[in-house]
Amino acid sequence: MRYNGWYAGCSQDVGTLLREWRKRRRMSQLELASRADSSARHISFIETGRASPSRSILLRLADHMDIPIRERNVLLVAAGFAPFFPENSFTETEDLSIVREELKRLLVAYEPNPVFIHDAQYRVIEANRAFHALVSDVAEHLLLPSPNVMRLTMHPEGLAPRIHKYPLWRAHLLGRLRHQLAMRGSAPLRELYEEVSCYPAPPAWRGEDTGPDRDDAFRFPFALPLLLEHEGQVLSFVSAVMSLSAPTEVTVSELEVEVFLPTNPETAQALQVMGERITRTERGRGIRSPI
Repeated sequence: MRYNGWYAGCSQDVGTLLREWRKRRRMSQLELASRADSSARHISFIETGRASPSRSILLRLADHMDIPIRERNVLLVAAGFAPFFPENSFTETEDLSIVREELKRLLVAYEPNPVFIHDAQYRVIEANRAFHALVSDVAEHLLLPSPNVMRLTMHPEGLAPRIHKYPLWRAHLLGRLRHQLAMRGSAPLRELYEEVSCYPAPPAWRGEDTGPDRDDAFRFPFALPLLLEHEGQVLSFVSAVMSLSAPTEVTVSELEVEVFLPTNPETAQALQVMGERITRTERGRGIRSPI
């Protein structure tokens, strides 16, 4: 049965979309056909509109090109099929209640380390107390509901003025966005990249050298740290990113949990003190600990 409904992002024919994804993955028609147990001729016919693909072949091709689940739905709708993967609200849908509660438990379990959950556009969906404490003094307009972590970090009124060796961290974040763009081809993500890449550097760091031959980029023993000034002390973090494996739902497929881990004893101690202070403050206000 063909689908005649509307679906966000579906404005091209299926052949054009398939060809764009194949080229983005730098695969030839023959290579894709070999992986998907099809033929280069059949794929060519789909891309040129000479053949109508079945739903099963589209899902198989999308799987072998590692197309994001949201975009697989777009591909199916362009071919006249109903979306295959459901999409629910993370904060409101009962179907996601178990995932939601367990991820919240994960946020608490990592305290006093800062942890947050973001979606594909880097909007913060949930965060723990340590994260909120670190960003509490940024401009209020950056902390509106569902704040964007890229804006929070790189905006001149955000964390940027407090980040030491800011050009290195900025280059890391922009590279991360470019990688996600290559993988997802998302228009909202491209708009975000164009916005944050145009932010001016904080005045304190405008004279820093950002050349590739700079020694600073190679002095860190295992990963580039985020060096963040907080309450007169420079905290040093590395970030770890987690996602759910084998997702079958659009919202869940786009969630990432980012944990900031201390790289030295001084940072670990500062986080411990901060966590104890937050707990005392909450108890003084009669707020129950989430732990």
